[in-house]
Amino acid sequence: MEYVTLNNGVKMPKEGFGVFQVPDPAQCEQAVLDAIASGYRLIDTAAAYMNEEAVGEAIAKCGVPREELFITTKLWVQDAGYEEAKKAIRTSLDKLGLDYLDLYLIHQPMGDYVGAYRAMEEAYKEGTLKAIGVCNFYPARLADLCETVDVIPAVNQVELHPFFQQENALALMNEYGVIPEAWGPFAEGNHGIFTHPVLSKIGEKYGKSAAQVALRWNVQRGVVVIPKSVHKDRMEQNIAIWDFKLSDEDMAKIAELDLGYSEIVNHDDPAFTKMLHSLKVHD
Repeated sequence: MEYVTLNNGVKMPKEGFGVFQVPDPAQCEQAVLDAIASGYRLIDTAAAYMNEEAVGEAIAKCGVPREELFITTKLWVQDAGYEEAKKAIRTSLDKLGLDYLDLYLIHQPMGDYVGAYRAMEEAYKEGTLKAIGVCNFYPARLADLCETVDVIPAVNQVELHPFFQQENALALMNEYGVIPEAWGPFAEGNHGIFTHPVLSKIGEKYGKSAAQVALRWNVQRGVVVIPKSVHKDRMEQNIAIWDFKLSDEDMAKIAELDLGYSEIVNHDDPAFTKMLHSLKVHD
């Protein structure tokens, strides 16, 4: 595994394991145990995934020292606000059974996220959160936050894959010293990514799959990736991307796949905003 150094000096694995859409406790716990056994040390969950307890069970049982793990969770829209965020941080720690989090992120740029970030800054300065950041902050929102707060976000987790490459967003993150992290690095299976002819042909040169090429392409752009699978063989394949390097020609061919827009989510759609506000993670 290779590591990136965040803007506060914390080292973060360049590849982790995500548990989005794995709500079944037993399945989630086993998936995290399998991921850790396969070599993953970064585990990414969220209050909204409704599986923090299962992740915590796996952490307790995995046999790997806590300091070797990098645990991320996220603040949901419902808890955007100063007092709400203070309570949400404690709730996530309790559900995970942890004394501290390696990274805590605002899940969506909605509600009183600046108030929430102030609470996160306090927890960061106290040492409860080793690093803080955001998710889904498109460039204007990220710039506004960075110009407003005391602690520049360490990470911005956004949609990044060969069909939505977001080069302008990456340039802005680089300007502020924010590390990009990719959710949906496989484009949620769209465009036949696992058998895509361009990715497959490049992979043939290295004895790698299209999926491995897609992940390697992102990490070579300086992007942290968190692929998800509940199948151990896929987990092992997804982490086997550190023994080859794509050429400049390969990178250029993949760059041509960019559509320039997301097919998964439209953050400018008011209906999407209303839907996220309607989703509750607690009473």
